[in-house]
Amino acid sequence: MSTPFKIIDLFAGPGGLDMAARALGIPVVTGIEWDEDACATRQAAGLPTEPVDVRKYKPAQFRDANVLVGGPPCQTFTVAGNGEGRAALDQVFEFAKRYAAVQPGRHDEEFEAIRRDLKQLSDERTGLVLEPLRWALEALIDGRPYQAIVLEQVPAVLPVWEAFGEILKSKGYAVAKPGILHTEEFGVPQTRRRAILIARWAGDGAQLKGDPELPTPSHRRFRKGVERHAGDSCRLPWVTMQEALGRGDSFEVVSNYGTGGDPKARGRRRYDEPSATVTGKASRNKLVWGEQPLGTFCLTELGALQTFPRDYPWRRHNGDDVHAPGARSVIGQQIGNAVPPRLGMHVLASALDICREELEAAIKLQYDY
Repeated sequence: MSTPFKIIDLFAGPGGLDMAARALGIPVVTGIEWDEDACATRQAAGLPTEPVDVRKYKPAQFRDANVLVGGPPCQTFTVAGNGEGRAALDQVFEFAKRYAAVQPGRHDEEFEAIRRDLKQLSDERTGLVLEPLRWALEALIDGRPYQAIVLEQVPAVLPVWEAFGEILKSKGYAVAKPGILHTEEFGVPQTRRRAILIARWAGDGAQLKGDPELPTPSHRRFRKGVERHAGDSCRLPWVTMQEALGRGDSFEVVSNYGTGGDPKARGRRRYDEPSATVTGKASRNKLVWGEQPLGTFCLTELGALQTFPRDYPWRRHNGDDVHAPGARSVIGQQIGNAVPPRLGMHVLASALDICREELEAAIKLQYDY
């Protein structure tokens, strides 16, 4: 597919959105990522990578890119983190307003002053969620607005995306109402919820016409106890773990963390259901069938539940692959933090006005379910 668009991916991780772009035939100029292990995976996968802190770069250094995507770190915004992000929402909103008020002429000094103040937050990572907004506004001041912007994060960040959306509208963008997507509704064999923002430049030089919308689900939503063939007949059944993994055996996944040691509190999913959210600790989950222990998922299986290829070259910074002793925790964290590429395909297709037929054809080339 010929496309006028080229992507820059902020906080690119091991390559979820980049793999989605590759599957759709959209070039990626580079992915900016400072985690050494994620960079090793990206480089092994042949993904262009800048292994640096995103705060040290500016849009002018990547003039070929006209689409901005990103998923800032979520540790301070998620229930699995320390909660600093939720407590600091008001601060984040104030910083967003300061960025929005920056005017041409003194913008370098004003952006630098904001960056200095962000360093005073009790958890500096919280301020990273503002970086995509800075990039978008700097590009606009430079006279090279991004044609499309796609941001994803945990659901707790939805209010931030809503605030960003209002700012982008005031600057000349058309913005889809930010919302929560359920990954199993897009063919991902996993229940996972992500907050999504999609914006398109609507001013002079706009290459995309019409207001953007969040992608329309292709599959039914998973509900415990409801048959997968029940519900909207216009949608496909959700995808099971067994389908995605190609396993012929029966098994049940038992969550092995976050339960305070109470076995009855551990979440369970059967082979004929989607996986629960694949987190950085999912490699600890146990597989059983009845009273019989069946071990754990291997790392490539966890990657497949995130819709990465089974042969994806997961790496540590020292070159270790999925079979190396000690790799399980580090690579498992990469997998859990990643954007599912199949979800990314739907989101990018909506942002860049790729028709349903082209999207479905690209998906069929990547997945046999």
